[in-house]
Amino acid sequence: MASLAFSSRYLATGNKFRYATPSRNTIIRCSLKFDGNGKPGVQTQTTNHQPSPKLFIPHESQRDRIKKEETKLRVFSGTANRALSEEIASYMGLDLGDIKITRFADGEVYVQLRESVRGCDVFLVQPTCPPANENLMELLVMIDACRRASAKTVTAVIPYFGYARADRKSQGRESIAAKLVANLITEAGADRVLACDLHSGQSIGYFDIPVDHVHGQPVILDYLASKNICAEDLVVVSPDVGGVARARAFADKLSDAPLAIVDKRRYGHNLAEAMNLIGDVKGKVAVMVDDMIDTAGTISKGAALLHDEGAREVYACCTHAVLSPPAIERLSSGLFQEVIITDTIPVSEEKSFPQLTILSVANLLGEAIWRVHDDYDGAFEHFSSLGID
Repeated sequence: MASLAFSSRYLATGNKFRYATPSRNTIIRCSLKFDGNGKPGVQTQTTNHQPSPKLFIPHESQRDRIKKEETKLRVFSGTANRALSEEIASYMGLDLGDIKITRFADGEVYVQLRESVRGCDVFLVQPTCPPANENLMELLVMIDACRRASAKTVTAVIPYFGYARADRKSQGRESIAAKLVANLITEAGADRVLACDLHSGQSIGYFDIPVDHVHGQPVILDYLASKNICAEDLVVVSPDVGGVARARAFADKLSDAPLAIVDKRRYGHNLAEAMNLIGDVKGKVAVMVDDMIDTAGTISKGAALLHDEGAREVYACCTHAVLSPPAIERLSSGLFQEVIITDTIPVSEEKSFPQLTILSVANLLGEAIWRVHDDYDGAFEHFSSLGID
């Protein structure tokens, strides 16, 4: 019988996994462990039981602590997702750089580096999540501050790239905001961008500087491999035609699971209606895969259609949880057995609900930063373990 195992730590016996499902409503450190730069080791998972996703408890560092005078690597955090930045620094064995970020009375952003970065490789961790314009402007000012402080290189680490959905002209007289934002980051002085799960691969071409594209799939797959799901009962579902390639790649890593597609017709921004289903889900466990969940209209209507077609259980998986209203009401309505997301975007306590599971991408991004800093050449040992393009 086919095995659903993805990583070496979840070796299947028979048709069930020997690991029990972690308790819900906690932040799961589904962390990829690496023995050294460029040498992926056995994947590990630890769970920090917390009353809400808003709380942060730093996990044990995966590397020996490094003094700042011993390295030219500096990691700074914006205000958008401080908890993720702290986890990344903890994995890397570093302390976050000292930076002052405030707002003037009229809302203008003020940034001051409180330590020297002259001749250093600087990595700025700042997702452009809601409020997107505020966080984007903050990132631009941080880049400018590092450039004027004589940093050797400046890398913008963007776990969630806002405006990524505006990547083409679907109607006349529309802007391509993704290209505009890419130009702003480049002109601000960034030398490189490290992004996680861009909405479309073509967005990489909008940048005139190198882009390292990290995929969050390994973290989600590692968690799914711990579930007691029979491989023959599994079907991966794309919530729309545009996500077929993403869902197909996801299914390939789940023992080449069958694929189903929800055909939908969109009537406007954040408005969608599921029309019909391509594929068989009757009596199966459906895993819906998408890069982000905004208002949850697409994925919730798709889940309702899957239940109508006879699906036994429905899981929702995505990297970026924007969760704009009324997403929480839709996701917690009972359509989903579990909603699995990552912490590229911070989730407040008010947005927590029983079916929600949050996985951390800190180790994934931390290892990517190390490899970029060390100029690691993946020609001999591929980046496949990290999911880097």
